[in-house]
This record gives sequence, C-alpha cells and structure tokens, in this order.
Amino acid sequence: MKPVRTAALSILAATTLGLSSHASAGTTLDAVMKKGYVQCGVSDGLPGFSFTDAQGNYKGIDVDVCRAVAAAVFGDASKVRFTPLTAKERFTALQSGEVDVLSRNTTWTSSRDSGMGLHFAGVTYYDGQGFLVNKKLGVKSAKELDGAAVCIQAGTTTELNLADYFRSSGMKYTPITYDKSDETIVALEAGRCDVLTSDQSQLYAQRIKLANPEDYVVLPEVISKEPLGPLVRQGDDEWFNIVRWTLFALLNAEEAGISSANVEKEAASSTNPDVRRLLGADGDYGKDLKVSKDWVVNMVKQVGNYGEMFERNVGMGSELKIARGQNALWNAGGLQYAPPVR
Repeated sequence: MKPVRTAALSILAATTLGLSSHASAGTTLDAVMKKGYVQCGVSDGLPGFSFTDAQGNYKGIDVDVCRAVAAAVFGDASKVRFTPLTAKERFTALQSGEVDVLSRNTTWTSSRDSGMGLHFAGVTYYDGQGFLVNKKLGVKSAKELDGAAVCIQAGTTTELNLADYFRSSGMKYTPITYDKSDETIVALEAGRCDVLTSDQSQLYAQRIKLANPEDYVVLPEVISKEPLGPLVRQGDDEWFNIVRWTLFALLNAEEAGISSANVEKEAASSTNPDVRRLLGADGDYGKDLKVSKDWVVNMVKQVGNYGEMFERNVGMGSELKIARGQNALWNAGGLQYAPPVR
C-alpha cells in the first residue's frame, strides 16, 4: 500500500495536546469505521519491525500488530493503511490525529505515557540499548569506548541513555546525530563514527543492510530497559481497549496452542473452556470491545498468534534470527504474559 500523509504534521504538538483529550474522546473507533480502515504510524524503514519489500508491501512485527487490530475491528487484516514516520514526527502524528495508532518500535517511558497525552497499550517487544561496531576497531566491550564518536538517531531515548552510561562509566564521547535510522548505519559504514548505538533489535536490523554484515558485531552490554509497544491517544478508552486486547489475545492464542493453521478447527471443536471463550465459541466477549464474537479467530487466521508474528519477522524464520529470550511466554522463561479473555 502507498503511505498516506496529511498536513496534520504541521499542527503544533502543544496545541494538539491541549485539544486531544476532549476532541478525540470516544471518537477513534467511530472515525475508523466511517473511513473503513485503520491508519497506522510505523517506522520509516526497519527490517523485522516495519519496512517495505521489493513490491512495496509493508512487513514486520509492528506492521502485523496493525493488521491484527484491523482484523479485530473489520474482520479483515487488509483494512489498514500505513504512515512512515521518523522518530521526531511520530508523537505529533498521533497527537494530531494523523494516525489512529502508533506501532513504531517506541519505548514505553513515564513521560511519554503521562505527559504527552498518549497511552501505551502493551509491550510488543522487550528490548535494550546496545552498541554496534566494526570488528577492525578491536573493541570487545562498551567499557572500551572512551573517546569514541557515536552515531545516534535524534529524538529517541537512546540519546539520554547514552549520556547516562558514559557519565556513570567516567568516559567521554562525541555524539553524531541523524534524523533517520538509515542515516546512522550509512554513517557507521562510511567511518564517520566509531560506533552506532540503538535498541539491540534495531542494531541487528540495521546490520543486515551493510555490504559486509559479518565485519560488524553487537557488543555484549545492554545498558537500558526498552519495552517497545503501540500507543494511542489518551481520553479514548474504547480504542485503547481494542488495541490492548489485540495484543493480549495474540499472546493468549500462542499460549493455548492456537495458530493460523488450526484456529478454525479449534473454534469449531475445542472442549477447552479457555479456548472456547477466547475464540468466541462460548460467550460473547467481543461485545465489550464492540467487535464481533469471532474477532480472535479473524486475527489469528489472518495474522497468526504472537509467536508466529515473532518468528517470521524477527526470529529464526527471519534474516535477523533473534532468539525469543525475554520475549518468550511467561511459562517458557520469558516476560510475555497476558490476562485471560473471560
């Protein structure tokens, strides 16, 4: 699909923030239904999370979250349009109403969740900030980066994390900032900086864009907590609940062994009470969210459960080949846990 942009980014964020809690309250779902699609803000190109393939199709785990929301609301995962946004643009685009949901490798922090008129709906990916260097630099640890020139994307939490880490470690550095993530990796490859810092997932995604990825290594240190997830505007609990329970249902489906391959069969024949409630065979829990009773069936059939989304986009079935680690389900040693549909 072609990216959709409007003039909304010209609206001042401060003005929008003052109006959003009143103007948007309870209206997002109505607006989405009226126009017939979900407008989703995504990154401006990050393999595994949100990027376009050779045919111009959007792919990635953040993209799949948007498709799942569309499947929940419309029963059709294709009823979504994407707006690529830089780190600087992303919050204004959501505050102004240019996008209905922001699903763009964005870290959940207190100031973003309470001071910007926005709400995080959950965690799609547990991450942490790291460092990518060329092996010829001879560096084995971030503790050896004193005096380094560091490439970094502007408008991100990585700037503050970097400053905190170097200050607490008694080291100095020279920041070299760029507006777009692709610019940072080009700068590293060109030798304009010694090291690139970002969330580790982004480092793995950027590494595969290099001419010789094997020449570069992600250092072992993780210097921050970076829970990444989708955001919506405050003051609209109806829409917030839909996005939040989309994530929860995808996790519950994986935990119950419900996949895109068996979801229809399980919906028709399962005798497990939890599965029957989740898939709409018993009760009508979609009614509380103003979606159909088979909303989870529609999501899982068309997009897959959380595990399927992870594996094909960033896991072992992808170019990134990132282990589940913290993103495994709670009963497999990870942090991913969802309340039940009940």
